[in-house]
Amino acid sequence: MSSVYDFEAQQIDGSTVPLDKYRGKLLLIVNTASACGFTPQFGGLEQLHKAYGARGLVVLGFPCNQFGAQDPGSNDEINSFCQLNYGVSFPMMAKIDVNGSQAHPLYQWLVKEAPGLLGTKAIKWNFTKFLVGRDGQVLKRYPPQESPGKLARDIEDALDS
Repeated sequence: MSSVYDFEAQQIDGSTVPLDKYRGKLLLIVNTASACGFTPQFGGLEQLHKAYGARGLVVLGFPCNQFGAQDPGSNDEINSFCQLNYGVSFPMMAKIDVNGSQAHPLYQWLVKEAPGLLGTKAIKWNFTKFLVGRDGQVLKRYPPQESPGKLARDIEDALDS
């Protein structure tokens, strides 16, 4: 696999989407959770989606229950939670694993392309973010504590390049 466009994912409604659908877009890929200290970042992600969507940014949320069992609900429950509490209108995908032998192939590729601090390949917690350029290549990885608002400059730069 050589770019994000080589993968597909299951949307939260169960339908499959080839990520090639987003070719030419700037992607912000985030593993999310509904009951985490970082859960309020959904609001910031939605703000980025609204502020930059017309210019080509697509936020993709991937719920994950691997960190402290902080997203135990069904896909329907997660979707309802995100919409009711944060007005999420960006695409949410079906719940996946991001680490281990069952990690989604997209996440296996993302961590290889953009290792974390000290070269670690594992996702350390919920709300790790990957900015993927219009060419389908990973531009940058952000730790969970990096608020979505702090990504605005990098997003603008990538959209302008």
